[in-house]
Amino acid sequence: MTGNPAPAPLPDKRPSDGGTLHGDPGLQPERTALAWGRTVLTLVAASAVCLRWMPEQGPFVLAMFGLTVAAGGGIYLTQRRRYGRSVEGIRAGRLLPDIAAILWTAGASVALGAIGIWLVLS
Repeated sequence: MTGNPAPAPLPDKRPSDGGTLHGDPGLQPERTALAWGRTVLTLVAASAVCLRWMPEQGPFVLAMFGLTVAAGGGIYLTQRRRYGRSVEGIRAGRLLPDIAAILWTAGASVALGAIGIWLVLS
């Protein structure tokens, strides 16, 4: 074999035949959905750690637990909308970032960090 094989063309499947919603299977929308799923999993693990601190730190830990559950639940509940938006962006050839989701997640992370530092130092 002296040459490289020709790249396979992308399949043109439609949702009716069990295919993808776009001509780019396994790429950007799926990776983004997996990344948000990992974020939800991390928040669930963080909420479990919060509950472990309850006997030492008292009921204030419930604020941290509530924030992690709310952040994870919000991400989980809006995942389908973000995925659909990514698919439409690929089809249109123009995809803008979801600034609200990024800022909300960053704000929740900063709040969780501040509460965690306060709990450790108190």
